[in-house]
Amino acid sequence: MPSEPLILGFDTSAAHCAAALLRGDQIMAERLELMKRGQAERLMVLLEEVLAEAGASWKDLTAIGVGVGPGNFTGIRIGVSAARGLALGLDIPAVGVDGFEARQADGTLAAIPAPREQVYAALPDQAPRLMPASEAAEAARGAGLSFAPEASPEGLAAAIARHAALRANDNPAAPAPLYMRAADAAPSRDVPPALIDG
Repeated sequence: MPSEPLILGFDTSAAHCAAALLRGDQIMAERLELMKRGQAERLMVLLEEVLAEAGASWKDLTAIGVGVGPGNFTGIRIGVSAARGLALGLDIPAVGVDGFEARQADGTLAAIPAPREQVYAALPDQAPRLMPASEAAEAARGAGLSFAPEASPEGLAAAIARHAALRANDNPAAPAPLYMRAADAAPSRDVPPALIDG
């Protein structure tokens, strides 16, 4: 009888590194480390620690799940790049899981904090979008849903791994970042960039 699938889920879309290892329907190991920066340096070490805690290795993995946002631009790129590279190197599928799927729960409006008193929210029967937190809170009340957006909820990586397990055998497209707002940093519009002859 073949062994149960082993799925590594992780997320760096906010001020955290989160990782979980799922075998069948059981979470074998899970970590959530809060950090404002340093995800690029910490992620691979954290993933190795999670694998070691469960007595597994990279070659045991069946698939990878990664949080694709919305959230922090740099964090999303770190996670998605790592997932795509690992999937290529290990010859296994990588599944992108958006933050709304990973946070969905009965009776709750799936929402993710955003800058300037805004949230990314998936209102019932609407496409997810960026909106003022007050608007999302009012919509949640009107729909009889609780509203408690959290950037780094417990169980985030485990939820990503579970969603990835459901889609890993469906020939998923490579994970791609889910950006729902323009970047805060942009080149100056006043002066064109200097070109360097080399």
